[in-house]
Amino acid sequence: KPLRVGRERRLQFIGDAMLIFFGDPETRGDRADAEACLQMAWRMQQRLAELNAKWRASGIEQPFRSRMGINSGYCNVGNFGSSDRMDYTIIGAEANLAARLQSIAEPGGIVLSYETFALVSDIVRAHALPAITMKGISREIIPYSVDALNDAAAEKSGVITERAPGLELYLDPAVVKSGDAARVRSLLENALASLKPA
Repeated sequence: KPLRVGRERRLQFIGDAMLIFFGDPETRGDRADAEACLQMAWRMQQRLAELNAKWRASGIEQPFRSRMGINSGYCNVGNFGSSDRMDYTIIGAEANLAARLQSIAEPGGIVLSYETFALVSDIVRAHALPAITMKGISREIIPYSVDALNDAAAEKSGVITERAPGLELYLDPAVVKSGDAARVRSLLENALASLKPA
């Protein structure tokens, strides 16, 4: 499933990273742009989990994981560079903060700034991380690590994705073959038994 970048968002590759920004040249409003960005990031992480399960079944042991950071704020947007090389991009402290949030995310995780969390708090479950300070930004930053989206579509699909320290779970019951169902139940029961107090 390729990432589709529409008119309301822009994509730029920076080495092995992607910078995606919403709200330019058209915006649907701060809240809608923030929600669209978070939903895209969540779907990207879910798709990576699906692909890792597929790749593991094909013999690829090491998972491919990405970290994501999301911030909301005002930036300088436009063409930057020279006649030799020109990029339409964003610059500024708020863009740098998104990169910093990405750097503190766990592999496979998404970290939001408080500004983004405030805009999307009705569709996300997240927990606060220790405050950080950053050069170029005078305020203390309270990051929020995303636990799950309150997404009715995801609940209807039956796919279970959960992340926590020591846990990374992706279960799609619709894909589990009937012959493998007993093995999956046994694995889950053994996992639960290992968590019981001694």
